[in-house]
Amino acid sequence: MYYYPLHPPYFLLLVGLLIAVTSGIALSGTLKVIAQKWASKRAKSVKPKSQLKELFVPFLGITGGISLFLTSGLQIFGFPVFLALGIGLPISLLTCLLVWLQLGSMLEFVESRGMQSLDLDSLS
Repeated sequence: MYYYPLHPPYFLLLVGLLIAVTSGIALSGTLKVIAQKWASKRAKSVKPKSQLKELFVPFLGITGGISLFLTSGLQIFGFPVFLALGIGLPISLLTCLLVWLQLGSMLEFVESRGMQSLDLDSLS
């Protein structure tokens, strides 16, 4: 037969979305502050590894919010709790790990070549 949850986790879905969005806003603000520091100090005395430390807590919030959102969404669509956790956590954690590695490499790229290297509008 079909599995219908008696109490679908709609509240957890909204909480996960709220956590991810607010942490994303915090990450955006932190990135803007880092860019302003680089513009004022010309990025010579600032190392990208120290910048990643400042971005870790907001990014951890995004990761937690996405994980909660994805697992709750799978539960709403009828997956049992353990299966939703078994599918949702690896997908969200692996995706966030890959985004974190890409963010770190982009910060190193900007540190070595400057902010003008990311201007994609000038290529067209």
